Amino acid sequence: MMKLTAPLLIATMALVGCGRLGDSRWNPLSWGSAPVRTLEPEGGYAQTSDTRPLIPQIIAARWEPLNEGRLLVVEGFAPVRGYSSVALVTAQPQPGGRLAPDADGVLRLRLVGVPPAPGSAAALPARPGVDEIRTAMAISSVQLARIAAVEITSAGNVVRLGR
Repeated sequence: MMKLTAPLLIATMALVGCGRLGDSRWNPLSWGSAPVRTLEPEGGYAQTSDTRPLIPQIIAARWEPLNEGRLLVVEGFAPVRGYSSVALVTAQPQPGGRLAPDADGVLRLRLVGVPPAPGSAAALPARPGVDEIRTAMAISSVQLARIAAVEITSAGNVVRLGR
């Protein structure tokens, strides 16, 4: 029985090291220099920026409470109706829709949208107070903890909100 115990113990340790704990020090295949593991895709994150033009003017911006953070509501105005795909996007491209403020704690956003095609039926003159452009962005409590202020830029003005 004693002759069989040592080989069984060694074989068991070798199998455990190569199993679920494949990254452990017991795995003989990981004893060499292992490549650095990261979640970043090969070639890095794509740095594509949003090419939609800025909305001409911001009328108002406000915070609305949510259960897990706040909702940033921004209202804009354009001289014509028919803007589509209106959104708040970060001024600097960030991977995976992250909302990270700059070094000074300010989250810089842009109010963008696609204007109607010139001469289309959607490009009628806009009426102030009626044809406002409204969009919102939910910001979680975790993201808000790192943000001191939010600065929203349009083609005509900049609005800054404190947290």
